[in-house]
Amino acid sequence: MFDPNTLNDITHGSDIDTIDRTKLKNLQRALSWMTYPISAVDGLIGPNTRNAFAEYKLDIGETDATRVTNSCKNQAIQRIEETKSLLRADVSTQDNTKKAIAAVCQNLGIGTKPQIAYVLATVQWETAHTFRPVKEAFNKSEDWRKRNLRYYPYYGRGYVQLTWKRNYSKYFHIMREPLVRQPDQALDPEISLMVLVHGFKLGVFTGRKLTDYINDFETDFKNARRCINGLDRWREIKSLAEGYLAEL
Repeated sequence: MFDPNTLNDITHGSDIDTIDRTKLKNLQRALSWMTYPISAVDGLIGPNTRNAFAEYKLDIGETDATRVTNSCKNQAIQRIEETKSLLRADVSTQDNTKKAIAAVCQNLGIGTKPQIAYVLATVQWETAHTFRPVKEAFNKSEDWRKRNLRYYPYYGRGYVQLTWKRNYSKYFHIMREPLVRQPDQALDPEISLMVLVHGFKLGVFTGRKLTDYINDFETDFKNARRCINGLDRWREIKSLAEGYLAEL
């Protein structure tokens, strides 16, 4: 798992234009962990990295949009360690898993009751009501998946279906877990939980973010399904979300 203490390798006061590629990659990882959108963890300075860093600096009350200070490093380390701690929660029961999902949602900024309700409903549906990370077509054999899924071996895994090599690679670069070499690691509850919430927040799965549909102005449980899979089964998931919202 990504160690945010690698940020300490960046000298206080460094301009993001001057730090080397390895250090910039760690800064990009940190920004993505905190759900500031970057295009890729590639060690290359570009508008997305500049904008994400500037947004982070503004959020913590620092006006210089290009300097890496000790304060901004320390705050990032603290925030990422808090997230990692929540990812390690006990998920041995469905109730514990639901609590862990809600806690990570709140930590990563999709923490309103309607948003949490929709994430819980999605997990219930996507895992066939088990609240455990599952494989795509879990009732089929591995040989069937190999013969029938054109993106094999990067088929869907997790609380939601992380699919295609490019997405496994994206989370490999963010989380520093060997997901490309060992795609079954996407079934690890810690990794699956991060992918679930991070993907909903940043629109990783389809380009649609949860906040596009569930925010301070609307609660659109129908179109929120577009974050995962078009409008497939939206009615069933909407009904589940409404049930969770009544309970929260």
